[in-house]
Amino acid sequence: MRGAAAGAVVLGLLVGCNDDPAPVSSPSASAVRSTSSAPATPTPSPTVAAPAGAVVAAPGAAATVVDAGAAAAALATSRAVFVSSPLVVVAAADDAGGQLTAASVAVALGAPVLLTGDSLPAEVERLGATRVVAVGDAVAPDGVSVVTVASGASADELEAATGVAFGHAPRVKRGNAAAVAAVSGLEADAPVALVGAGVQGTKAASKPTPSAPSTGAPTSGSAPTPARPALPAAPAGLVALVGAGRTPVAALATVRAAGVPVVSVPGGDPRATSATVKAVAAAEPDSVIALGPGFGTPSRLAARVGTARTGVLIPGGGQLVYPEGDGVRGKRYVALYGTPGSKALGVLGEQSVAKTVARATRTAKPYRALTKDTVVPMVEIIATIASASAGDDKDYSRERSVAELRPLIEAAHRKGLAVVLDLQPGRTDFLTQAKRYEPLLAMPNVGLALDPEWRLKKNQKHLRQIGSVKVAEVNRVGDWLAEFTAQRHLPQKMFVLHQFSLSMISDRSELDTSHDELAVLIHVDGQGSQPAKRGTWHALRTGAPDVHWGWKNFYDEDHPMLSPKKTYKVSPKPDLVTYQ
Repeated sequence: MRGAAAGAVVLGLLVGCNDDPAPVSSPSASAVRSTSSAPATPTPSPTVAAPAGAVVAAPGAAATVVDAGAAAAALATSRAVFVSSPLVVVAAADDAGGQLTAASVAVALGAPVLLTGDSLPAEVERLGATRVVAVGDAVAPDGVSVVTVASGASADELEAATGVAFGHAPRVKRGNAAAVAAVSGLEADAPVALVGAGVQGTKAASKPTPSAPSTGAPTSGSAPTPARPALPAAPAGLVALVGAGRTPVAALATVRAAGVPVVSVPGGDPRATSATVKAVAAAEPDSVIALGPGFGTPSRLAARVGTARTGVLIPGGGQLVYPEGDGVRGKRYVALYGTPGSKALGVLGEQSVAKTVARATRTAKPYRALTKDTVVPMVEIIATIASASAGDDKDYSRERSVAELRPLIEAAHRKGLAVVLDLQPGRTDFLTQAKRYEPLLAMPNVGLALDPEWRLKKNQKHLRQIGSVKVAEVNRVGDWLAEFTAQRHLPQKMFVLHQFSLSMISDRSELDTSHDELAVLIHVDGQGSQPAKRGTWHALRTGAPDVHWGWKNFYDEDHPMLSPKKTYKVSPKPDLVTYQ
């Protein structure tokens, strides 16, 4: 039973067997050794009762973002999660290896990790801590009992310091990502000693140094079995997020010490990949604490988590139309345009529903070899059709019913195709028409397109002029669609604006692209010769808002129509290619 008595002495110091923190003389090494060499007795070894441990709780907010420097992040995380703790682990802010050691101890004992700095004494006092494990050269505040352990301490040394058996772990490679992965994997019920790859092993003879002895030291017979403090019960429903920039290791160790599960979110948006969506959905968080600089505001993060929690995926994976960021694969789309059952209005209506879905998939296939991004097949369905006659409602627009459009949309959903509903409103407004299709827009794979060419003013008729819309009307539709999406925790939606002339959208510079629920795209609809089309492309891009871009290939009107390879040589490479 190697080091049992020494462990009992030090652990008693750490976990509060003596409520008086005033330091007294440390026991000599010989005293410890004489205790450990006491002859065995036939009776079982007495056990020190496990003392009370830390109290933890989830923050009150749905999302807490910790994006400060290392020391400030450690402090903020302790304040956010730990209500109280009799024990604190302290390391130096500039000692990466020491923070790995601190993390190992903290998770094993259920205690927060703090880094040295001016705020350390106040936080130790707030926690009610009377005992500190100081790692390496870290200096504990006055008025507490201290045990020091070496930075990079081995499993045996940590066992001697705490009385808890530590396993050996592979050396942790240099860099923040490796440290985050190692600390995220720490478990209180299977403690391991994390040691950095560049850390030299400490001498085997080194011993933890307590500043005060445990009152639970044995006085006769066999040594008591060391008892760990009661580990804190993990805060219900709390999940930690990492992976968006540099993660503060000490702060991460604190959430793991509290028993909080960790989900890696590359790029900071939990909607970005199928893996992150599934991980968040499996964790079912009621609240999150995000560690790192790339998660955005708490309110935005909370909304994103609420969407990811549904576990619903859109075509191409994840819940974002155009995901981006380190470690995140992008998306591009290739679409057929038209309306079901009408050959005159585009290729989409030239065949049955099943054959339309198959044709869209075939059309997208050649693009996959031309990009590292995921290429998603899509259909853009004309939901309201510009009409030469006024109709009963006098708006010069024929509105197709939800029932007419649903079969194609559901078939597309089953086969992993994205869908966009296109509006040609005539004399009514875009928002009025959009609301007609709420049942379809409530589906996760359905977005919305506005076609200003067919937006008429009072007394205008189609084909006598190019229609137009004020950007204020476009923004009202965007506001409504974003709120509609947010209220239902739906994945992000594509929001397309068709344009081939600058006059089609007035005051375009004021286009609102801020909605996190929408991916805004301007679809350049020019046709004819390729020089003319490229001229339109460059003219519309000049001075444009920060949006995604679509290119249209016309089967009959382009001279010539571009091949997939030449289409992707358009600069910048189109995010959406539509065939009409």
